[in-house]
Amino acid sequence: MSLAAEPPNPAPTAIAARRRWMGILARASRAELDALLESAPPLPPHRRLRGPETGLVMARGRQGGDGAPFNLGEVTVTRCSVRLEDGTVGHAYAAGRDARQAELAALIDAALQDPGRQAALLATMIEPLAAVQAARAAQDAAKAAATRVQFFTMATMR
Repeated sequence: MSLAAEPPNPAPTAIAARRRWMGILARASRAELDALLESAPPLPPHRRLRGPETGLVMARGRQGGDGAPFNLGEVTVTRCSVRLEDGTVGHAYAAGRDARQAELAALIDAALQDPGRQAALLATMIEPLAAVQAARAAQDAAKAAATRVQFFTMATMR
């Protein structure tokens, strides 16, 4: 069978866009979601498919960022899946035990898959959350950089 006869994969840009907004929603707090929902267009009716359910996942790390993986410990996570009236399914995982946060994130994920709602939700929800998260990451990086030890002078003291 030739490669041309196989069905095409979903657009890589659509997958990357969804991956991005799901990550942003997973890192957002419930307070941030609630605050932004006030100015966002109304979300569609939905029903729960799964959850919200709270459980544990194993967090893994690497020494130095590139060493052999090891288990750090367990992290509490809440997941939820919802279906809109048109059949679109949204999923979300959120650290912690906040069931409403996971349900809101899943509902926003489902609504973002609708091309008619996507632009408005990206502008009112995702981009403001991304900006806040980027600023928080830059602040954390600056804090960590201030404690970094430079070993260059010790190596040249021989």
